[in-house]
Amino acid sequence: WWTQRITAVALVVLGIWFVILVLGLLHADYATAHYTVGRPWNAVLLIAFAIIAFWHAALGLQVVIEDYVHTRWREIFLLVLVKFLAVLGALVSVLAVLRIALGV
Repeated sequence: WWTQRITAVALVVLGIWFVILVLGLLHADYATAHYTVGRPWNAVLLIAFAIIAFWHAALGLQVVIEDYVHTRWREIFLLVLVKFLAVLGALVSVLAVLRIALGV
């Protein structure tokens, strides 16, 4: 319960920062956007935003699955699937930001 609330607060703060970042890049060209995302603080905050967003989503889906799926094998299957997809999504997001930040 506490983890979900803490990630929600972190997402509010990071979400406001993210909206400001995106609005600042609204009419920017590719090179400017690439440079802005690649700046160290922006890259770190984007990675934090991605990880926390997937973590928060997995926690929320876990609660829904535990409350509404009553067949035990389906519940376990869905919980494992949600965790797997959340980790995969977070890793792909982190890799994308790192590729931009490191110029790979």
